[in-house]
Amino acid sequence: MRAKIQSAVSGKIDAIGLPILALFWVSFFWGTTWIASKEGVKHMPALQLAMIRQFVGGILYVGYFILKKEPWPKGKQWRTILILAILNFACSNGLSTWGVQYISSGLGAIIGAIFPIWIVVICFFQGERIAKLAITGLLICFGGICIIFMDHLGDFLKPDFQFGIFLSVISTITWAFGILHTKKKAASFNPYFSLGLQMLLSSFLLFGITETFGMNISLTKIPTTSWWAISYLVVIGSILTFVAFIYMLQHLPTEITGIYAYMNPIVAIILGVLLFGEILTPAIAVGVLVTLLGLYLVNKSIRKSRS
Repeated sequence: MRAKIQSAVSGKIDAIGLPILALFWVSFFWGTTWIASKEGVKHMPALQLAMIRQFVGGILYVGYFILKKEPWPKGKQWRTILILAILNFACSNGLSTWGVQYISSGLGAIIGAIFPIWIVVICFFQGERIAKLAITGLLICFGGICIIFMDHLGDFLKPDFQFGIFLSVISTITWAFGILHTKKKAASFNPYFSLGLQMLLSSFLLFGITETFGMNISLTKIPTTSWWAISYLVVIGSILTFVAFIYMLQHLPTEITGIYAYMNPIVAIILGVLLFGEILTPAIAVGVLVTLLGLYLVNKSIRKSRS
């Protein structure tokens, strides 16, 4: 019976394709990490949560590759890893986690999805021409964001809401810089081992910041709810989904892998409504669809320029 079950499961995986399953995994579970982050930061400092998540995830990654006797990075590779640790984890993940302490998980996920816009803007300032398709996409994205924030105009008078939006936007900019730097510099060493080293280094950086400014609380004061959130973020968000993400990038065309960026905010919004009672208004629903259409056009323009 066990052999029949294994054979059936294996047959299904072969029929669908492991890379496609990886894409589905990333599309859904990275959306759920916004919910876990929101739940965790209700009861503890956000940067401390990000620091613990990255430390535990980094230790597990690095420990695995030490046991496998994987060659360590050499020379200038360490500089690249340090830069990516700052951009991708200390800044992007740290600030986005901090941001959802002040805004809804769904809104944080929507803002997190706009990073392709910054890629276009950064490339423009580096001397690349912006295609008409990209400009169209940018304008549509801007219109979609305006529609979404129609229901939050009153919230902009609240300093906490303003701060949450600011943190979330900065996190997307650093993620865009991290993606561009990864494409330029990080192809010469094991990407999985590199991820673990980035997480570990970023956790040390965050610990230095949070300790210096007195932002940490005692580990004994962190409630069980937050520890469950951290566990979920480590296992699902930092390990399994990152492995699936890299595998997906290695085995699927770019135009297909970009789907995850559109699915994550939709998953986060739906789960935010179901689990936290976050309000889904017609303006937010329409605004999300318009924004995602704009992002699709921006991504399409980026792919055309690369080809």
